[in-house]
Amino acid sequence: MTTKDENPTIAASSQRPERTTYNVPKPVPAYYPHSGSPIYADKELYTRIAKAPKKLVKTHSCAPRSGIAVTIPAKSVFRITTPEGPQVCDLNIWNLHNPRERFWAARTRQLHSAHVSTFDRLWSNLPYLRPLVTITADSMEARHDEWGGRVHDTLGTRCDPYVDKLISGIDNDLHCHSNLTRSVMPYGLTEFDVHDVLNVFQVTGLNEHDQYFMEACPATSSDYFECFCEQDLLVAISACPGGDLSQWGWGENEENTEESKMIDCCRPLAIEVYQLQDEENVLKCWNPPQYIDYKGNHGLRGPQ
Repeated sequence: MTTKDENPTIAASSQRPERTTYNVPKPVPAYYPHSGSPIYADKELYTRIAKAPKKLVKTHSCAPRSGIAVTIPAKSVFRITTPEGPQVCDLNIWNLHNPRERFWAARTRQLHSAHVSTFDRLWSNLPYLRPLVTITADSMEARHDEWGGRVHDTLGTRCDPYVDKLISGIDNDLHCHSNLTRSVMPYGLTEFDVHDVLNVFQVTGLNEHDQYFMEACPATSSDYFECFCEQDLLVAISACPGGDLSQWGWGENEENTEESKMIDCCRPLAIEVYQLQDEENVLKCWNPPQYIDYKGNHGLRGPQ
């Protein structure tokens, strides 16, 4: 029996919605920012990069419900845009010369926040642990709404055909995982190289039951997400088949079986690649990111 306070449309959660007072002190961030920390970007440098004159080198278009992958050299700036209005973008990034080094969503979430914006960095996985890009501009300005929804999230991951079939029992190729897989195959990569994404332009959060939620994308045709390339990169994006997520539904929603509603809210994306016009002066304090110089070998020792 459902009580008046229960919502039968909300999936069951192991977490209680009510807060309980235990008189614990207010927590601080686990990775607390302090001046000069190698974790955080030099704001003066990256503000200079953001404001510096740039030459548009190339615009790469990504059709609705598809994916593209492009190579971008170090010291370039690229923008992901929504040229025709709201559209969620799933972003993957690799070191161009070593695809084992790739974006690590979980560590980025710990070092910065669950949703990222200007001056945050997108970090690579172990054993590399260095910034792939630094965010230099974000037209959505760390948007935070009345439901706790924020933009550009590392909480969720890409939609994929496996969880869809788990839920619905139906094969469906229209997912970001599949878009990203197809886009990187010309570069010698496979499905196993596709990794947890940054959901650009996507508004998400955790509800009172600690469950992941998504809201409709508020991006306009003038919005953008801009990054400085710390390394030579392979960058892949997917124009999510859920479009702006105002009509999303996979697997369990019979009304969306034909996906007609989602198709109506799908739009293109673009990647604009820029070159700094006065690179030498703008980047005079910049140094290429270095690998962490750990030599402990995880406590393993050779013969004595």
